Amino acid sequence: MPATSPLYALYVRRLRSQLAGRELPAHIGVVTDGNRRWARGKGHSNPSVGHRRGAEHIENLLGWCETAGVPHVTVFLCSTENLAKRDDAEVAYLMEVVEEIVAGRLAQPGGRWQVHIAGLLDLLPDSTAHALKNAVDATKDVATGNHITLAIGYGGRQEVVEAVRSLLESEADSGNDLNGLAETLNADDITKHLYNVGQPDPDLIIRTSGEQRMSNFLLWQSAYSELYFCEAYWPAFREVDFLRALRSYADRHRRRGA
Repeated sequence: MPATSPLYALYVRRLRSQLAGRELPAHIGVVTDGNRRWARGKGHSNPSVGHRRGAEHIENLLGWCETAGVPHVTVFLCSTENLAKRDDAEVAYLMEVVEEIVAGRLAQPGGRWQVHIAGLLDLLPDSTAHALKNAVDATKDVATGNHITLAIGYGGRQEVVEAVRSLLESEADSGNDLNGLAETLNADDITKHLYNVGQPDPDLIIRTSGEQRMSNFLLWQSAYSELYFCEAYWPAFREVDFLRALRSYADRHRRRGA
């Protein structure tokens, strides 16, 4: 059903009405998978064209989240594995897209989303790291209550390693006995040293493209998250797909490990 169809608009309104008054996630994580496959399916000789379309699509996602009342979004842009294993030319193109479209647009005056970064900026080109830091600085005073975290140069296992390292260094710098830390260590101690301490854990994680795996995304924070897998490639992910994910979440009885 084309997004311009009157029937599509009617279905969107119907889905929104079904969500009225129901419990919705406060934080959504999104694995934006399938950009290259989307490009190939559209006949593009350069599959990286999908990266550009996928980056542009983040703006639509934020609009849907704001309309639905979802104030926290984490978008998985690029993993540590992507940086290490993808072709150099593809990675360079992706970094340009992140600088120009993602960071550049979020940093524009009048933005409604405060930007946060999760990942190792040292792994990125200097220009990309600068653009991301600029987006963080440019949005630090945004008071809408909307927060977007860009996971780039990110790996869930690496985040936990970095958190433990930071905790040990902090304790050592304070002159505390590390043997004593070993006896009292708990999950909260590690949580305090994660990339975006203070933000809520994701209630719902959406992955596009039909793949059903976590791919090293928010491994610590997603311990009790609900998962939703969508067949659509990320650039083709529609508002109705987003609303169906919210409806699925609202229909579930969250047990949080109980």
